[in-house]
Parts: sequence; C-alpha cells; structure tokens
Amino acid sequence: QIHAQLCRIRSQSWKTDKEPMGILTSEHRHTWGQAYNRLLQDRINKDSVRLIEKGLFTLCLDSPVMRISDEKYASRMAAQILHGGGTYSNSGNRWFDKTLQFVVGEDGSWGLLYEQATAEGPPIATLLDHILQFCKKPDTVRAPLVPLPMPKKLYFYIDPAIKWDIEMAKQNLDILINDLDITCFNFQRFGKEFPKKLRFSPNSFIQMAIQLAYYRKHFSIYCMIYHSCNYYHVKNLGRTKCIGNSPISFTHNIIKSDTVIMLNEIKLLVFLILYYCSQDAVSVQALHGQGIDRHLLGLKLQAIEEGLSIPRMFMDTAYGLATHWKLRTGQVPTNTDSVMCFGPLVPDGYAVCYNPQPDHVHFSVTAFNCCEDTNAEKLAVTLESTLQDLQDLLQPAV
Repeated sequence: QIHAQLCRIRSQSWKTDKEPMGILTSEHRHTWGQAYNRLLQDRINKDSVRLIEKGLFTLCLDSPVMRISDEKYASRMAAQILHGGGTYSNSGNRWFDKTLQFVVGEDGSWGLLYEQATAEGPPIATLLDHILQFCKKPDTVRAPLVPLPMPKKLYFYIDPAIKWDIEMAKQNLDILINDLDITCFNFQRFGKEFPKKLRFSPNSFIQMAIQLAYYRKHFSIYCMIYHSCNYYHVKNLGRTKCIGNSPISFTHNIIKSDTVIMLNEIKLLVFLILYYCSQDAVSVQALHGQGIDRHLLGLKLQAIEEGLSIPRMFMDTAYGLATHWKLRTGQVPTNTDSVMCFGPLVPDGYAVCYNPQPDHVHFSVTAFNCCEDTNAEKLAVTLESTLQDLQDLLQPAV
C-alpha cells in the first residue's frame, strides 16, 4: 500500500508548482519567522503548512544528482542529505523545521536529516539501526483489502512578497552551501577493537588523534575543542554537555621537528598515557554535570533575559578565546556503516564526527571555504595518516 501511494505521489510530482516552498525553511530563524507570518495570511497556505507541521516526519524523494567518482561518492551523498545540494538540485525538496526528514534518492542512496533543537544524535542513530534491521527482517503482514485514500496534494498561493522571500532564500542558501566543505572517509586499518586491546577508550584514542592531526595541519598547539556528551542518565541537567580540552593537552607535549611528525617515542608514549588519564577524568566530570560551560551560559542568558548588564567576565578576551571552538567533534556510534555530518561552530574551525566499528572507523570532516586556513579534505588526509602512525607506534604493545 505504501509503495502504491509513493508511486502515485511521484507521478503527480511532475505536475507540481515550480516554486520550492521548502526553501523558505532554510533561512535564518528571524527571516523565516517573518516570511512564515506572511505565508500564513492566506488560508490555502495556512492549511498546507499546518498539515506539514502535524506530520510525524517528512519523506523527501530526491531527483538524481550528477554522477561522480566512487572516491567522492560518500562526501557527495553526505552533502546531499545535509542540505540538498543547492537550489538547482534538491534543497527545495526539504522542510528544515521538521524534526525528522527521511531522504531517498533515485540512485538508492538515502539518509536521515534531523533538526537539533528537538533531537540528539545517539537516539537518531538508534532509530536508524532499527529501520535497517527491520528492512533486513520485515514482519510479514497481509495488506488490508480496503485501499488507502489517494494522497492529498498541498497547494500554496504565492504572492509577490512570498515570491521575493523565496528568491532571497535561494540566494542565501546557495551561499551557505558553496561555503561548506565536506569530506567523508572510511578508515580501514583498524577500528575500536585496537585501542581496546591497549586498554584505551576508543573515543579518547580517536580524540587524541584528531588533536594531533590538527596540530600537524596547522602547527598550532592552541585549539579549543568542543566534544559533546549527553545527560540522559542524569535527571534535570539538560540534554548535552561539552567535554572541553584535557588539562594535559596532548599537542602541548609534542616535540617540533622538521618532519612535523615527531617524536621521541618514549616521550610520546608517556604523554599518551597522561593524556588518556586526564581526558578520561574530564569526561567523567562532564557526564556528571560538573562542567562549567553550560552553567556559565545559563548565567549569561539569565542576565540578558532579565535586562541586566552582562557580567564583565563574559566580555573578557579570555572567555571569548575559551569559547571559540575551533574543533567541534562528536562520536555517534551505530551498528551500521553510517556516519553523521554537521558543520563547524566558528568560521575558522572544523567539525569531525566519527562512528567506530570493530575493524574500521567512519569519519566526516567539514570546514568553511571562506577561511583560507581550513581545508576539510587536507585535515581528513592528515587524520588518516596520524591514525596510521599511532598504530605503527603502539602495534608492538598489542
């Protein structure tokens, strides 16, 4: 029945209006809020928007995209799921306000896009695992004899003001998309079992490699790291917490050399252990609500909400540097070969997400093209070589 409905929708989609209404939801919240109010002034538009908002999720049936090399395929598909590829591709075939959007392309690629205001990565990953497991072993249920009603097409009345909003949204979204650099790769030399054999946490081990890769790429030992964890096991403490830099920053202890790579092996091994222990302690503190960033942010927002002067501490240069997260990282493990992708927090930063499997690790790396110093593909290559070097160094201990 669902297949029949989807076929009907697809056959009718060729006759649809040319204006991509979903493109409006890609705008800045304030801009989209103003356009939203204008859009709902018309009764037809209001009814259509309300039906979209009442749905549990949206299903985006994407048109085919340009074929590329197998090496770049994963990166292209990640971009396609994240933003649709631009206004001349499938970006208008989204409703970015929805918590869940299932995206299916004609070439068989598919993914899940979620809105983070109401969702988190790990539960979404669990949902993804459930879907794929169900597809492998579906419940055999006889289809009802009573046919479903025909799909209902939604209509919109587009006046000159809404038309202008759409055109501006197209321009702004294309600027954002062209600025985002995405690289996905599958590191296949080892997975989470290798650091486990060394009694390292796989997450801390990968974090260490990311920090070292950043140092090798930028020759900079100063880099604030934003690594999120969740509070699901602790009541009334919100949703997430930032695991900040370790007190013993790994890169602070690397000896510079002409080859950049290093290193006195004995000294490196010592600092590997020190970094791991200190990073593990920071993680435990964050998981139990003993971090500081969310508390400080709450104080700042409370002052703003009550019309008070923002405390001087928040205007200090040190606080600005401490919250300029050049590395945004996240571990979103799944039981499948998939990886989450998101953008950096600052213009001169990176975002790295990873999904460790037993014998390989999936990575996504993003950066902004507007910054000449950052390059997602180069950091990905450096990260891959760094992981290989760490394996070569530690392999005898396994």
